[in-house]
Amino acid sequence: MDDQTKTELEAAAFRRLVSHLRDRTDVQNIDMMNLAGFCRNCLSNWYLDAAEAKGVELDKAGAREIVYGMPYDEWKAKHQTEASDEQKAAFEKNKPAH
Repeated sequence: MDDQTKTELEAAAFRRLVSHLRDRTDVQNIDMMNLAGFCRNCLSNWYLDAAEAKGVELDKAGAREIVYGMPYDEWKAKHQTEASDEQKAAFEKNKPAH
């Protein structure tokens, strides 16, 4: 597989992941962190890191809006629920280093 095709496939997979996460607003970030070790915020941070590495001007809020499909504060108000004590304890136990 040539590099251009590989990049196009990776970009398509990324877009599908972002679309899936936008559709699954019922899945809370803390649950993603506890089960997979990353969440929407991590994904937006990785996007920001990639932009910075390429010299593309982007800030944290802009990167989050790309992933969430709306401003982060709006997403939180519409979809984020308070984490349970069990969720918080699991997060503290398994907190990723990134």
